[in-house]
Amino acid sequence: MPTVVAVGLGPAGAELLSEATRARLATATTARLRTRLHPAAAAFPDVASFDELYERAPDFETLYGWICDELVALAASDPGGTVVYAVPGSPSVAERTVAMLWERVDVDVTVVPAMSFVDLACAALRLDPVDQGLRLGDALALPDRLRGPGPLLLAQAHSPEVLADVALRVDTDLADGPFHAVVLHHLGLPDERVVTLPIEALGTFVDADHLTSVLVPHLRSAGDATEDLVGLMAELRARCPWDRVQTHRSLARYLLEEAYEAVDAIEALAAALDAPSDVGGADADAPSVEAASHHAEEELGDLLFQVVFHAHLATEEGLFDFRGVTDVVRDKLVARHPHVFGDAVATTPDAVASRWEDLKRAEKGRDSIMDGIPEALPALSLMAKVRRKSLAAGRAMPDRAELVAAATAAIARLPAPTALPDDATIGIDAEATSAIGSALEAICDLARLVGVDPEQALRERARSLMALVREGEAVAETPA
Repeated sequence: MPTVVAVGLGPAGAELLSEATRARLATATTARLRTRLHPAAAAFPDVASFDELYERAPDFETLYGWICDELVALAASDPGGTVVYAVPGSPSVAERTVAMLWERVDVDVTVVPAMSFVDLACAALRLDPVDQGLRLGDALALPDRLRGPGPLLLAQAHSPEVLADVALRVDTDLADGPFHAVVLHHLGLPDERVVTLPIEALGTFVDADHLTSVLVPHLRSAGDATEDLVGLMAELRARCPWDRVQTHRSLARYLLEEAYEAVDAIEALAAALDAPSDVGGADADAPSVEAASHHAEEELGDLLFQVVFHAHLATEEGLFDFRGVTDVVRDKLVARHPHVFGDAVATTPDAVASRWEDLKRAEKGRDSIMDGIPEALPALSLMAKVRRKSLAAGRAMPDRAELVAAATAAIARLPAPTALPDDATIGIDAEATSAIGSALEAICDLARLVGVDPEQALRERARSLMALVREGEAVAETPA
């Protein structure tokens, strides 16, 4: 099989060339430079380059494919010789053409190690890559958002436009303070520069070229925070007498309590966000958005900890772990959103909800749309869920006249019904919300006077509705 030997020109001038690279190029029967646009390339004036392809290629991926094709053809045409391919830096660090050659089945690739830009960057920054957990990346192949972890050293930051694009992708929206990045320019050369800039000013470094890289410092990510919480859970389980004796059963009530507290905090946050911006129109006793936000953050954290606790217990039992919990819900959400991750089309919230129910029913193998509703829900919540499911099954909602007749004067303040509100609109109509609240309050008061538990009464009506829907489904599925 044809063989290509890949060598590196090092990260700067000829003084950093390895003897192995010099020797390989000196004894090659055929040699090529990826580009002469590198300080060390001047040491090999007689070696041809692929610079001409740079002028013709529409993009880098095409260019690199052409280079690989020519190298394989050269090696195939000279089976008894040695084809040596020299690249800037190290052939095994951030060198796309060598990675593409490794993927091919029609050529063997031998790599001769060389110094890379990483060595010079770590020296300039006084950074131990192992101690600091340095990650490497390509500034031309970044995800939409850079969320960490870090530090992250990006090669190929060859223009102000590329640096500006890096700045746009760094997720610093909620950073605790000013965030800076470090531009590394012409390291190892007489005009070497190491410049620290605010992240938003990266694009102002106008001298960026093919010998420019950028360091994005550590960003504490959701992954970091999760690992710390999982680690804390393990420590509490090992050292805290109370945590040590807990079981799934003993913790169940705390999960419910924390869920209720989280709902309270979220509703308080929603109220704070919806409050009038002018001081005179806002409730003086209502929490500020900042206070409500902090409370919601805290309560959601308490709820998350209950999930982590149960996952840790399951890990001890050899059943599943927190990683499995997160993977399962991610996979489920991808499967339930074919209009996002597949070819399905859904342009309205109602269409999404309807498809969601169909997919869930098929996935769970359920006979009824009512299957899977937790009957332990508080009655008002249960009724709302059953009503929503029954509507999805095609059962009509009572009209205004029936509601007024059943509820009396308190409900008469409701406006005439138009269409079912989407979940996102609930609470927007303050008058309707107030009317419903007054009606429920009056009914609960009446129930207290006559000795009826309103939760129990409404739960029984919800179960009756479930039975009616199932009967309707059974009739619809019975062959004529």
